[in-house]
Order: sequence, then structure tokens, then C-alpha cells
Amino acid sequence: MGVNLTKGGNVSLTKQAPGLTSVVVGLGWDARTTDGRAFDLDASAIVTDADGRAVSDQHFIFFNNKTSPEGAVTHSGDNLTGEGGGDDEQITVNLASLPAQAGKVVFPVSIYGADSADSNGQTFGQVRNAFIRVVNSADSSELARYDLSEDASTETAMVFGELYRNGEEWKFRAIGQGYSAGLSGIARDFGVNV
Repeated sequence: MGVNLTKGGNVSLTKQAPGLTSVVVGLGWDARTTDGRAFDLDASAIVTDADGRAVSDQHFIFFNNKTSPEGAVTHSGDNLTGEGGGDDEQITVNLASLPAQAGKVVFPVSIYGADSADSNGQTFGQVRNAFIRVVNSADSSELARYDLSEDASTETAMVFGELYRNGEEWKFRAIGQGYSAGLSGIARDFGVNV
């Protein structure tokens, strides 16, 4: 069983699983009952350098750009409803194949189309049972999990967590930071040209 984290907590994945080379980051959520309009959340990943700047615009991985240039980060595809148990979307990260300048992989989740989310009044305050988990690709064991419980009543996007390099180790940090500027605001903050 993996480590359950609280906001701001971190764990060494390398110590949890010596020889770790690849992980699957699973993200999940359920939409609260709303007025019946469609509610679509999208997971993404941004590969950054140690200073938190995107390695390149192509290192912003999401439903329209499913693979990083070197193939180290791959998005499984878009789940339009969040229905069902388990992971709603998954992003595979081959740690050994990341570019040398990669220091972090950040995992934002956004309500599809921040503009439409704003106009529909949809926010993360209407999301429940949200989580991010890190699974060892080699044996499918869960290494870390963060269940988000914060009230994000005005935010249309959130950074759930991040993988980061610390010397020779890979660690995972639970973040849970909301953004009212949507996914484009998060992307701009990490230096992606959107």
C-alpha cells in the first residue's frame, strides 16, 4: 500500500520502489449533481526544468498533445464524464527517458474550456472524490496517493501534484493549488505559450 499524503506532503518514490523507471499517474474525480449540463475535467502534464519553466511548448501534454517530443510522457486520452470507479485519466511518465533538463512533471486538472466553465458557473467546488495517485508501472503497486479535500469553490483549474527530481531520487509532492484563470493560466505560469 502506498503513502497517503496531505497537502504539501512529499514522498521519495525511488525509496518506495528501488530501481523505479516508469510510473502511471492516475487522476480521478466525480462531479457533484449540478443542473444537468455536461461536466468534463481534463488532466494534463507539464514537463519543466528545475526552476519550474516548461522545457518547451511541446512538453505541455494534454488531450490535444498526448505525447511529449521524446515520448517520455504519454496521456491515455480524455474521459468526458468522470463516471465509474478508479482512475478517470492516466498519464504515463518514463522517468529514464525524460530530457536531462527536466526537473519536474506537474499535473494540472481543469474544467474543459475555462471560458465555458466560467460561463457555465462550473468550478472545482462542484467536484468531489478528487485524487491523484502514483503507480509503479512495473508491478502496478500504488506508491503514493493524495485525496484532495479543499474547497475550491471559485477555481476552474488545479495543480493536483508533481513529480520532481531531488539529486538521484524522484519524489512526489501533493499540491492542491487552485487557479481561477483556468488551464491557460496554469500553462502561462509555467512558461507555455498558449
